[in-house]
Amino acid sequence: MFNGIKDFLVNALKGLGMGAANVIPGVSGGTIALITGIFERIINAIKSIDIVALRLLFKGKIRELLDHIDFYFLLAVFLGMVISVVSLARIFEYLFTNYPVYIWSFFFGLILASLYYVGKTVSKWTFSVILTFIIGASFAIWVSFMNPATSDDSFLYLVLCGIVAICSMILPGLSGSFVLILMGNYELVMIDAVNDANVSVLFPVILGAIFGLVAFSHLLSWIYKKYKNQTIATLTGFILGSLSILWPWKLPVYRVDEAGDFILKNGEKLVQGYDFFIPGNFSLEVIVALAILVGGVLTIVLIEKLAEKTK
Repeated sequence: MFNGIKDFLVNALKGLGMGAANVIPGVSGGTIALITGIFERIINAIKSIDIVALRLLFKGKIRELLDHIDFYFLLAVFLGMVISVVSLARIFEYLFTNYPVYIWSFFFGLILASLYYVGKTVSKWTFSVILTFIIGASFAIWVSFMNPATSDDSFLYLVLCGIVAICSMILPGLSGSFVLILMGNYELVMIDAVNDANVSVLFPVILGAIFGLVAFSHLLSWIYKKYKNQTIATLTGFILGSLSILWPWKLPVYRVDEAGDFILKNGEKLVQGYDFFIPGNFSLEVIVALAILVGGVLTIVLIEKLAEKTK
């Protein structure tokens, strides 16, 4: 019994690390799982949710079902992730409110470094790989400039956010939080909804995540194995084209009605997009922001070195 509790606590601690990674854009939960030695076990546990599991459920063989899907391992990991996400969400809410330039600088450094580490895993740059890279980058640039990502709390869109975020976490090297930023719902889901325990936002996201995890894990695994270089190239291009969204120096553009008055929701002005700018002088804030940006880059370098050593 002691060994069981000990293993549960150890796996929960590893889940804490994965939860932190899933909150911070640019840091892949899969990479943390790799470093802590549970990546393959997680993939196998997810894949075990299959027809055999359904048969065991319908036959009432609960103990066999729990063993088949490695339930207690998954419970420990996901419990650790939830605790980590809730804890960091409150810290990030404070940072976004009081130090937005600094937190975006850190995120920008994380994604900038991730661009290199994701791209370098392409084993051979063939014509099709280069083409998918260009398509990924072009699409991301179009999204960021033609249709700036803004918050959307509609039920179906939140379900889609859950599906896309969980699928991105399955693919090695891609951050689910980064995808939520691109979709405009990072602060809504990972910060506001978590801190306020907003069920109306969290429920559809969790629903989408569960559906995506069960429905697409095998498909994504097959695509990644069959077209690995093309998949990674597309992700690399997407990350490159999306860097502008994370640029630290930007001013919000608010939605207005025909009379020119701000459109409010729950007493707050709705953001339509952002005006990006380059700081005109090297003030203390700019110097600190650049140092934090470099710190973000070094964070990814350290994590990747640890992952490489683990491999």
